[in-house]
Amino acid sequence: MASLSVKPGQRFTLPDWQNNSLLISANAEQQRYNSHHVRQEGRALRNETGNQAKWDEHNSRTQLKDRITSVDRWREALAKCLADIDLEIDALTKVKEAAENALQAKNLCLDVAIECLTFRESRRDIDVVRDPVEEELLKEVKVIEKTKKELQKRVDDAFKQLCLLKEARQQLSLDHRHKVETLELDRQCMSFNPTSGNISFKVNPTRIPDGSTALREWELNSQCNKDRAEAAMKASVDLRGAITLSIAQTNNELDAQRIATEFALRKRMRDMEAALSELRWQEQNTLEEIDEMEEEIRRLEEDIRKRTLDLKVAHTRLETRTYRPHLDLCRDQAQYGLTDEVQQLEGIIRALQQKRTESQDALDALYRQLHRIQTDIGYKTNSLQLDNKCMDTRRKLVIPVEKFDPEVDAVNRTRNLPRNNQLELA
Repeated sequence: MASLSVKPGQRFTLPDWQNNSLLISANAEQQRYNSHHVRQEGRALRNETGNQAKWDEHNSRTQLKDRITSVDRWREALAKCLADIDLEIDALTKVKEAAENALQAKNLCLDVAIECLTFRESRRDIDVVRDPVEEELLKEVKVIEKTKKELQKRVDDAFKQLCLLKEARQQLSLDHRHKVETLELDRQCMSFNPTSGNISFKVNPTRIPDGSTALREWELNSQCNKDRAEAAMKASVDLRGAITLSIAQTNNELDAQRIATEFALRKRMRDMEAALSELRWQEQNTLEEIDEMEEEIRRLEEDIRKRTLDLKVAHTRLETRTYRPHLDLCRDQAQYGLTDEVQQLEGIIRALQQKRTESQDALDALYRQLHRIQTDIGYKTNSLQLDNKCMDTRRKLVIPVEKFDPEVDAVNRTRNLPRNNQLELA
């Protein structure tokens, strides 16, 4: 006989079953509501965070662009300042070289002036005078030494200023190089995007790097470098003007002194030539007078000889008449005449002898004066030769040394001529 099989366990009532179905439905609706709310909040959060990220990235990009513009503006300013300071360094270097060349040229002027003074030390006796030429030459030496000191000071100032310019340029160059590197890094940052292959997480990226400076300090540093370079360039421009002016002034002073010295030298040479001409005229007249005096002495001696013979004749006549016999030995007119003649002749001979002595003394004095004149002519000739040598030497001041060819030989004072012409002159 078959039996009824009953499932063991608790039995629920129909209301329980219905309530369970309702509860499941209610829970499902609640969970769907909660899920919908979470989904709406997630969407809102996604929208909000996405917009915030975009705006933050946009702001960062804008700030990077602004920073790149600012740094690039400073880079351009520093690059222009670098170009200007390079030009100024080159200009000051050239002016410094010009001052050094001018200073070197003064050595030739000094050598010429000292050489002229040395030449004139060979003057002799009365011609060793402190004349205007010597005074101008000594003044020229002082002017040259003064101009050399001034130019040397300018050269030293230019050297110091070049050091300041190069130091300022070094700071500018370093700052400019830093700006270039900064621009490269910031532009690289601008190029980064979420699809870039070289992006990654970094350890503590928000840290403040060691050695970081404030923006104001950064600007002040670049501005200070620029201001320092501009101040150095302005000082360099002023110094270049001062150096150029000093070169011109020293050249003008030396040129004026050279003209004054050469004017005094030419005037002295003219005076010397006039004195030499006068001495030669005196020499010629003295020689003529000596010839005339020697002729006159010869004539006096001839007259003395003749008067002596006449006196011998008178003496002989008187002596012979003393042998007249007896009363014929009388003092007649012939006797008186012969006696008067003897006395007259003796007086004449004494007068002639006295005049001969005076003439001989005058002749000796003429010879002494002639020797003095000829000696002075030698002094004047030597002095004129020395001054001519000075004029030849001073031609180096207006003619380049490599083109200088003395017109007058320093030994025999003859002008340099072709050998054939020299033979003709000889």
